[in-house]
Amino acid sequence: MIHVVLCQPEIPQNTGNIMRSCVGAGVKLHLIEPLGFTIDDKKLKRSAVDYYDSLYFEIHPSWEDFIKDHEGHYFFLTRYGKSRHSDPDYSELKEDIYLVFGSESYGIDRVLLAENEDKTFRIPTNDKIRSLNLSNAVAITLFEVLRQLDYPDLLSHEPETLKGSDYLHKIKELNDGKGKKI
Repeated sequence: MIHVVLCQPEIPQNTGNIMRSCVGAGVKLHLIEPLGFTIDDKKLKRSAVDYYDSLYFEIHPSWEDFIKDHEGHYFFLTRYGKSRHSDPDYSELKEDIYLVFGSESYGIDRVLLAENEDKTFRIPTNDKIRSLNLSNAVAITLFEVLRQLDYPDLLSHEPETLKGSDYLHKIKELNDGKGKKI
């Protein structure tokens, strides 16, 4: 199983976007306190839209409490990372995978990073920015792991429960070449 871990997230909209990505990817989200918002925050639910009820998540009072019960392979995203987010061969891992991200303003505790330096990674960028937006970084990293695992349990087509895999073909037939937007 893949887990996304947010250490002390501060911005509800970012966490809401990450919640939506976690629901769409079928992964579990862990929030490590303190949080910069309340879990019932209106901005959080607005970002997570109507997917909030499908979210599989837990809130943990501290990093120490979290790691006591969660064994597996940990990968820490930081601008100080020693390898790229795409370098590990995630397909070789048999235990749970934990993708750990820090707060928007500080990142992950530097002592924790120093203790796990061989497990740090970064998303390559140029020297014009320190980091990407947290929700973008989670999405980039999460979907790289899923890609390497061949997108387990995810659909490569529009499901019938939504618009269906023939949706664009139906639009084309309805439009009948008249150039109208439908």
